[in-house]
Amino acid sequence: MVRIEDMNRDELFTWVADLLAEMFELERASLTPASNLYADLDIDSIDAVDLAVKLKQMTGKRLQPEVFKTIRTIEDVVNALVALGESKSDQQAEAQAQAA
Repeated sequence: MVRIEDMNRDELFTWVADLLAEMFELERASLTPASNLYADLDIDSIDAVDLAVKLKQMTGKRLQPEVFKTIRTIEDVVNALVALGESKSDQQAEAQAQAA
């Protein structure tokens, strides 16, 4: 499992870009945070679902459909993962505080 809550934005971008390059046979060097998944990378809706499934498999965390629908760029993916990591960390900290 990849622990996204332990990664900074640069590490997350590198991880997501590497994942996209591998999954969709993209040129890794051409991927930037501003790369549009649909217009620039030619990812279609089926590919987007595959990406969402792969992210869940690798992180154990699920992006909510309403969040995933707003994703357009690689940076949007990174931002969604950062928010997901923060919300899970907050929930864990709260649970630990209540247990104490």
